[in-house]
Amino acid sequence: MATVQPEREKAPVLSVRNANKHYGGVHALKDVEFEMAAGEVHCLVGENGSGKSTLVKIITGVVHPDHGTEVWVSGTKLTKLSPYAALQHGIQVVHQDLSLFPNLSVAENIASHKYAGHGMKLVEWRKTNEVAQRVLDELNLDLDLQKRVGELSVADQQLVAICRSIASEALILIMDEPTAALTYFETQQLFSFLRKLAERQVSVLFISHRLDEIFEIGNRLTVLRDGRRVGTYAIDELDREEVERLMTGKELATGRPSDHTRTETEIVRVEGLTRSGQYQDVRFELRSGEILGLIGPRGAGRTEVALSLFGLNPPDAGTIYMEGAPVELRNNRDAIRLGIGYLPENRLREGLVLEQSIENNTVVTNLAQILNRWSLIDPTKRTRFAEGVIQDFHIVAPGPKPPARELSGGNQQKLVLGKWVYTSPKCLILDSPTNGVDVGAKEGIRRIIARLAEDGLAILLISDEESEILANCPRTLIMREGKLYGPYDTTDLDEEQLRAMIRHEQELTV
Repeated sequence: MATVQPEREKAPVLSVRNANKHYGGVHALKDVEFEMAAGEVHCLVGENGSGKSTLVKIITGVVHPDHGTEVWVSGTKLTKLSPYAALQHGIQVVHQDLSLFPNLSVAENIASHKYAGHGMKLVEWRKTNEVAQRVLDELNLDLDLQKRVGELSVADQQLVAICRSIASEALILIMDEPTAALTYFETQQLFSFLRKLAERQVSVLFISHRLDEIFEIGNRLTVLRDGRRVGTYAIDELDREEVERLMTGKELATGRPSDHTRTETEIVRVEGLTRSGQYQDVRFELRSGEILGLIGPRGAGRTEVALSLFGLNPPDAGTIYMEGAPVELRNNRDAIRLGIGYLPENRLREGLVLEQSIENNTVVTNLAQILNRWSLIDPTKRTRFAEGVIQDFHIVAPGPKPPARELSGGNQQKLVLGKWVYTSPKCLILDSPTNGVDVGAKEGIRRIIARLAEDGLAILLISDEESEILANCPRTLIMREGKLYGPYDTTDLDEEQLRAMIRHEQELTV
């Protein structure tokens, strides 16, 4: 497939030439060429470790590349690469953590560039408000300038971060996984906003593992693999399977999951579960060997139901049954004792202790298995236990001793899975198990989930991605505004059909 060549009539807004970067003996970036045109949304994809972060850090001056690497902005070569030089040339980054001042107002955050790097300076309140209001007017946004940013939704905070970049005259806006914490409707709001920026000739470098978003928002796509550029393509030249092949260098499984592992043994049954303001009259059953999907937009109540099943969000009414017997889940200790495990949506905040070692993270839910006869932790048992998890779940790590933060996103997710599976649960709740991981890691996690079902585990898989449900779940429940519908057979559904069912484009029955 031919690489799309950028127009040569005028210089690209951004050009990276002969980009190389070594970290010790690791060649992280190898002879990469990259260009962006003014006013385009250019998507950058690749597996973890492909070189995406290194390329962005070179563009923004955070890391110094090897000799011979060149970065050009609007036809001007940057002779000294540094964060300050990048900002001076209009390169801005909206990070996943947004890097806003939560205790300051919307106006103060948008106009904060006026006070950076100038030492002590009095705030000119009228000018601050004028700068912020001008950006909001240009982009047709309605935000309360005096409201504290910490009181805004994540979506509105993201808009504030982008407005701050526009106020500082950004030519190039780099967005890294910008939709990770957004609902579908918030994502559509963001995309509408990015299209407005493109109309103003602002170029957007959009980085995401969600390929459906790439196809929706992008004009062109650059694929990196093993530190090299595979190619740059017009979005309409490719389909999802081709992008996955370009990213991984291999064909990924595309078949639908079968229901052959589902047995008649009931593990969990929920009757009339209700919690005011979150969900109402939830009813379903989950059997041994079953992978049951639960899909809906963020805020629909799906995570709240999961937390209730794990004893962390007690319902106001209704009954939870385990193996046919009613149970009361007062806390997560009750849930674990009864055989329920939970992989949370936010693995970094709730699933792992990032500064602790891999082995300490694996044993935190399995202490009884590593104690000696005096009920003290046996270091040898602890290490062997962790090595077993690493091997069984194909975790790529130099051993059990490094901190969990050094693992890739996919391997962190496998680590959380492993620590729960080794508790020998009867039911495992997986809340967005592939959130923020690349397509290769997703395929590895999919195989693990299928293997667990074959071993008889009952799995409730929660997601807001249609592709994840269709790849893993023969049946799925759909949640909309706190109400549960289904289950529905996914065998004959495609992503568009399932999306229509979720987003009120098709009537559902409870």
